[in-house]
Amino acid sequence: MSDADRSAARRTPPVPIPLTLLTGFLGAGKTTLLNRLLKDPALADTAVIINEFGEVSLDHLLVDYIGDNMVVLQSGCLCCTLRGDLVDGLEKLLLDLDNGRVKFSRVLLETTGLADPAPVLHTAMAHPYLVKRFRLDGVVTVVDAVNGEATLDAHPEAVKQAAVADRLVVSKTDLAGPDISARLLERLRHINPAAGVLDAAKGEATAERLLNCGLYDPARKIPDVSKWLAAEVYADAHSHGHHHHHHDVNRHDDHIVSFVLTADKPIPASTLDMFLELLRATYGARLLRMKGIVHVSEMPDTPIVVHGVQHVFHPTAQLERWPDDDRRTRLVFITKDLPERTVRELFEAFLGAAAPDRPDRAALTDNPLVPFGGSDSRA
Repeated sequence: MSDADRSAARRTPPVPIPLTLLTGFLGAGKTTLLNRLLKDPALADTAVIINEFGEVSLDHLLVDYIGDNMVVLQSGCLCCTLRGDLVDGLEKLLLDLDNGRVKFSRVLLETTGLADPAPVLHTAMAHPYLVKRFRLDGVVTVVDAVNGEATLDAHPEAVKQAAVADRLVVSKTDLAGPDISARLLERLRHINPAAGVLDAAKGEATAERLLNCGLYDPARKIPDVSKWLAAEVYADAHSHGHHHHHHDVNRHDDHIVSFVLTADKPIPASTLDMFLELLRATYGARLLRMKGIVHVSEMPDTPIVVHGVQHVFHPTAQLERWPDDDRRTRLVFITKDLPERTVRELFEAFLGAAAPDRPDRAALTDNPLVPFGGSDSRA
């Protein structure tokens, strides 16, 4: 390679490394799944970051040793240390990769069972350096079939772990009765209708089925928007009434709704920016996950994709071309205590669509554009 070629290679931004987040509540079976995955040849070129809770690295004894590509975080919950150990760990991996000390083509990050996954995702989506070097491939959440329903009832963190998932792995179905497993699956479909559900006891949770669930298809080197967005799944779940069931105050997932918004006409970039900013600032804490493909007026032949987790949005990405003949804007949402009507009417207001009249007092009490209890923009 000539000096000019080497210089050009140094100036070319490196291809972003896929980052997979493995989460799930305490005792769900994340470590068992991780041990099984690490034996799969598909993960031979993977760096693994695991989280340890407490002073003694007990969990580390349960995770297979995979050489110098293992980074152990020993200072506790990831959501408390992500500006320290997590960022340092990812940056150290990149430094060692760039200097030729290690070689890997993807990263698998396991969180503690108590972690709210959102702050971890925020780090991958918004850190000024890491966002250039990593791309979020997907979130894999493990749910225990035996204790899953009780965990969802008692711990809102467990519901959020399921809500942000791209893949749901149900463990211990061989120990739970068929009625228990069926009820859990129905709840998971309500929380996150588009996530693929895999039965670990049946051997379905393989690396091939868990990895590469993000926007980009690595085999074809092009975006797979339809699989990533799965807008038709949200529409189908809504039409079949998954959200119209008896409300139980003890069920955290009864506060979760999922839906899709569409627009047939192109949207001016400034209108999209204002809508996303107002949505983020006003309802960020209630916006568990949002992703979409947008037909922007100024770029008729090159759509953009958007992706947000609560109040943090990944920088918009421009695709080289439309993936198919469907050029509608499609935005899918999973929200907590944020009705579809509120988001839909806000979206239509920015698009200039006329909203149906209704009494002002009812509008304020039943469907506020002012958030319940005041603005949560500081969340």
